[in-house]
Amino acid sequence: MFASGTVRSQSKFLLGALVACVFAAAAPAKAAPPAPLPFPFLLPPVASYEPPGLAPQTINPREDEASAYELPARLRRQVVSYATREAPGTVVIDTPNKYLYYVLGNGQAMRYGIGVGRDGFTWSGVQSVTKKAEWPDWTPPPEMIARQPYLPRHMAGGPGNPLGARAMYLGGTVYRIHGTNAPETIGTHVSSGCIRLTNQDVIDLYSRVNVGAKVIVLPMERRADLGRVTR
Repeated sequence: MFASGTVRSQSKFLLGALVACVFAAAAPAKAAPPAPLPFPFLLPPVASYEPPGLAPQTINPREDEASAYELPARLRRQVVSYATREAPGTVVIDTPNKYLYYVLGNGQAMRYGIGVGRDGFTWSGVQSVTKKAEWPDWTPPPEMIARQPYLPRHMAGGPGNPLGARAMYLGGTVYRIHGTNAPETIGTHVSSGCIRLTNQDVIDLYSRVNVGAKVIVLPMERRADLGRVTR
């Protein structure tokens, strides 16, 4: 048998444990910490953010006027049959027919429609490409200013520049093969002796022609082989 004092001590211990459990159960549970917000919080990265109205603006000069003007079929860039003794890479300008041929070799050439010098300003001869320029500046020569004193003395390159998107300079002359911001003038006698192509075509020609390339300009009274379209 257990002593009565021992029984009373054990009863007190059990009673105390029971009370502690009741208070523990009644105490509110500690709230779990809040879940972290997702990163990057859907905000624009600071490094790439610029206040409205302060971001730099880029103006891309228009190089393709096809949406504004469509050349007649015969003046569109195309590969044609072209019999010549000239080496591939040679440029032949058929002034009377208003074509420029870039000799490909194997009896073929790339043919472009061009604008040529107006009456009294056509010329002929053999030159070479001495310089190439993208979106060239324009400085009218003194003789042109004498004829047209209203012309600017200098104009920076760009979509409003008469030389267009590309220019290839011919020898030590004032003449160039260049683009134009007036594609409707292709196929006409319009210039002061320069040869003009659409911006789209002059960009293509520019990519093919090397500095040093031979350029043959035929006179008005001579007609080159018109060339038969091959594709």
